[in-house]
Amino acid sequence: MKKKPRFYCDHCGYEVGSEVKLCPYCGRHFASIRCPACTYSGPDKMFQNGCPMCGYSAPPPPKTKTKQMKKKRSDNYQRTQPLPFWSYAAVVFFLLLVIMALSWLITG
Repeated sequence: MKKKPRFYCDHCGYEVGSEVKLCPYCGRHFASIRCPACTYSGPDKMFQNGCPMCGYSAPPPPKTKTKQMKKKRSDNYQRTQPLPFWSYAAVVFFLLLVIMALSWLITG
């Protein structure tokens, strides 16, 4: 038995009916439906049996709270090591050289 497609608002994430044109939760207007798997967009009549391109009909993952989303983002973020001190010193040294060279050209 094939699952019946479920429709969700892209803006707020709540489940909505396939026939509605406005989200009852946030008021977003639905111009077309976009598949969350392959991002194919089209009118709602094409999606009655799932996505016509990839066949996707499963619901999206459950909506998470903002704090949990921030935590997920920070967990996935890979922190890089700061640059060593000598690299900053080299940049400052070269900038001083450029400033000195420009002042020498202007005055000399």
